[in-house]
Amino acid sequence: MNIQRPPRPSEDSRSKGRRRPPRTPKGRQVDPTALAEVQALLTERSRRRDLLIEHLHLIQDKYGHLSAAHLAALAAEMKLALTEVYEVATFYAHFDVVKEGQTPPPAVTVRVCDSLSCAMVGAEHLLSDLPQTLGPNVRVVRAPCMGACDRAPVCAVAHVQVPHADAEKLKAAVVAKPHAHAYRTPNDLAAYQAAGGYALLKDCLAGKRTRDDIIKIVSDGGLRGLGGAGFPTGRKWSLVRAEPAPRLFAVNADEGEPGTFKDRYYLEQDPHRFIEGMLIAAWVVDAVEIYIYVRDEYPEVRLMLADELAKVEQAQLAPHTKLHLRRGAGAYICGEESAMIESIEGKRGLPRHRPPYVAQVGLFGRPTLEQNVETLFWIRDIVEKGAEWMTSQGRHERKGFRSFSVSGRVREPGVKLAPAGITMAELIDEYCGGMQLGHSFKAYLPGGASGGILPASMADLPLDFGTLEKYGCFVGSHAVVVLSQQDDMKAVALNLMRFFEDESCGQCTPCRVGTEKATKLMARGPWDAALLTELSDLMRDASICGLGQAAPNPLLSVLKYFPAELAKPLGSW
Repeated sequence: MNIQRPPRPSEDSRSKGRRRPPRTPKGRQVDPTALAEVQALLTERSRRRDLLIEHLHLIQDKYGHLSAAHLAALAAEMKLALTEVYEVATFYAHFDVVKEGQTPPPAVTVRVCDSLSCAMVGAEHLLSDLPQTLGPNVRVVRAPCMGACDRAPVCAVAHVQVPHADAEKLKAAVVAKPHAHAYRTPNDLAAYQAAGGYALLKDCLAGKRTRDDIIKIVSDGGLRGLGGAGFPTGRKWSLVRAEPAPRLFAVNADEGEPGTFKDRYYLEQDPHRFIEGMLIAAWVVDAVEIYIYVRDEYPEVRLMLADELAKVEQAQLAPHTKLHLRRGAGAYICGEESAMIESIEGKRGLPRHRPPYVAQVGLFGRPTLEQNVETLFWIRDIVEKGAEWMTSQGRHERKGFRSFSVSGRVREPGVKLAPAGITMAELIDEYCGGMQLGHSFKAYLPGGASGGILPASMADLPLDFGTLEKYGCFVGSHAVVVLSQQDDMKAVALNLMRFFEDESCGQCTPCRVGTEKATKLMARGPWDAALLTELSDLMRDASICGLGQAAPNPLLSVLKYFPAELAKPLGSW
């Protein structure tokens, strides 16, 4: 077949029809003033992709919001697509993104914690009354748990917490315009070293201790991951050590489980015991870099850690690794290890599919050790005092001790260091001063929002890893919230489900849609037990990570242990 091609157009005819190139690049144009402002904030800081969230914080702290012009300027300065910057900025609750034409938020924002412990003592009344009390120049917003459940109700003015908050305290705080200052720890570097601190680390670095010896002592002592999972620490170290170098280390200081505040307590009281444990763990697995991820709700603790870590480096106590301090931005999901790693990398905190596991492919694609603050806090004591010191403690056939964050209807809330396996009845009577006046023990959350709810009739169960799972509950991070006859169980479960709905990262449909539908069904009533159970089963079976898998636990606990309350109208506080 003879195919004839049409004649090619002449050069002149082609040039006449050619589109002229645009005078400016496509997309949003960079405002020169905004670019200069961003450059002034970044100064000599690196423009690496993983520092995106840190740079967004600089802009948010300076201007009180993230304008469209500043986002475009930051994208240009970091050589990123604007969509990458925008999707990260809008993912995190502590970033206020202001679109073109929108009015920026007021200069002062008051965040009111509406999680369970604060809701029980008047958070909803504060949310209702504060807009009128504080006036139109102050923005009042809901906020999830701030890790201060022992000081409920708690609010934050410019992220600085106001414990036991009321209208008068908040009015005074707004006038004072507080700024976060480094927490004054009672045990700084000098005091810690004077009491023998860092001697163990120096022995490790000098070769007086072997890695295998440290792993054996920690394993024999039964140290487990105390962020919630309870994975044996010595075994995790061995698994990470078996992976090819270079290896990295990610430290989880983003405790966001409602009811949990033990990491904050230990960081405030004795930060160098944690830091020494962290540096020993890094030496054991030969981690060349450590990234410490601190939740944004703890600004004073973060600033204190920055100061103390700088002192550690100046004292040449960390020659074997490099220290990085990273700041969260208000996302509960970043307490999940892979979501935290995504956030450290400057991205949205979306949990990864597993396998591969973080120990194999973690931070920046390298094998990564991930550990909780409290786990690292106990390493020095266990090694120096011996495994038997740890295992000699415990009750009801359990070994060791546990740090319980206790809040709710007890006389003396706070962090309680108690024997592993202690029962709820023993914990309340021996460590919390009993119930508050006028309150009788009705129920308790053994493991925070995701750990389910048990009735007072089951207060004789040992509280430890593996003891409550057959009852549909678990201890997790050992966050205990005590409930009384004044608390409506349906309202408790609804408060917790609303938390999960708000904190779902939205990546998977079972969690994103399931929490929303469950919240609507629970709030509307009457509760359809069969439908709510079916929805719960779907969320537990198909969600990517623990948030969606555990979100139905409080709901299912109410259906199982408090059926008499289902016919009652939904209560409130």
